[in-house]
Amino acid sequence: MTLITRLTRLIAPLAIAATGLLILANVAGAAAQSRPAAYGPGSFIQIGGTASLFQSDYGQRNLAGESIFIDLNLYRRVGIEAEARLLNLNADEGVHETTYLVGPRFSILTAGFRPYGKFLIGRGQFDFPFHYAQGSYFVIAPGGGVDWRIGKSRLTVRVIDVEFQKWPWFTYGPLKPFGASSGIAIRAF
Repeated sequence: MTLITRLTRLIAPLAIAATGLLILANVAGAAAQSRPAAYGPGSFIQIGGTASLFQSDYGQRNLAGESIFIDLNLYRRVGIEAEARLLNLNADEGVHETTYLVGPRFSILTAGFRPYGKFLIGRGQFDFPFHYAQGSYFVIAPGGGVDWRIGKSRLTVRVIDVEFQKWPWFTYGPLKPFGASSGIAIRAF
């Protein structure tokens, strides 16, 4: 089975869920009121999930999986992002990577689209081949992407999110996985 086929099987359920949420968000937003003035322009909280595809850098593996994230934009262009990612699909020989990251997020406001950059730090957990060992490591992850808010609904599509991770104190020298994610989110306010 090719990598494209596996990725298609991973993203297809998300596309169906996104379509359903889009319909629900547009129906629910039909009678919505404007945002209270106390929040200020550009403030929002959104929670979402993505499908991810990463190049592991440990044996040149391509790992796929899912993540959840929360974005807290308390000011116009500056916020905080936290994410948890589990890369457990296409994991031959039992190799898995799990990361828990948090850090600042800077965005540019445009009509509908919101390009952003981020610099996350946190913990990575690595499962070695054949379940021989498991280790926890410090992770640095700069990245960026584009979110697209669909109309005036609460639904946001994470068009692309790219991360360049560095695990500087990995057991066998620095590990440098990189990858991309795509998914959906819903705004809390």
